[in-house]
Amino acid sequence: MSSDYAKQLGGKLRAIRTQQGLSLHGVEEKSQGRWKAVVVGSYERGDRAVTVQRLAELAEFYGVPVQELLPGSTPGGAAEPPPRLVLDLERLSAVPSEKAGPLQRYAATIQSQRGDYNGKVLSIRQDDLRTLAVIYDQPASLLVDQLINWGVLDPDARRAVREDDSI
Repeated sequence: MSSDYAKQLGGKLRAIRTQQGLSLHGVEEKSQGRWKAVVVGSYERGDRAVTVQRLAELAEFYGVPVQELLPGSTPGGAAEPPPRLVLDLERLSAVPSEKAGPLQRYAATIQSQRGDYNGKVLSIRQDDLRTLAVIYDQPASLLVDQLINWGVLDPDARRAVREDDSI
């Protein structure tokens, strides 16, 4: 296993563990000693090779498909993280509602669900972008271009569409 690949694999393992709110010692406790903190940590650093069998067992322990742990197999597997999709709510309020009404309502719904009323920016997920593309009845790439032209989305967001061709 190449060192770069091991480090990418380890990064994916660490990301899954931290998403689940587990420390290395938390993994050891939750697994009742089956997964030693020192071993999982060495996998995450890329210091120790993990067998296919052990990787499958770790995936099962974390409750994720094995392919989620493999570098390059998902959009998150790229060396560079996908761009954050952040709506500029101040600029959105300046876009005429006949154009931006659906987006304004969608953003207001997300704010309500999150209890996030800072009023300046709002992070959205790629799934939100997919939903908005359906609402606007256009491909996500065109919607992203439109949002960039309105000044609501950073031009870097185009990468999110390229990285996930299914959007």
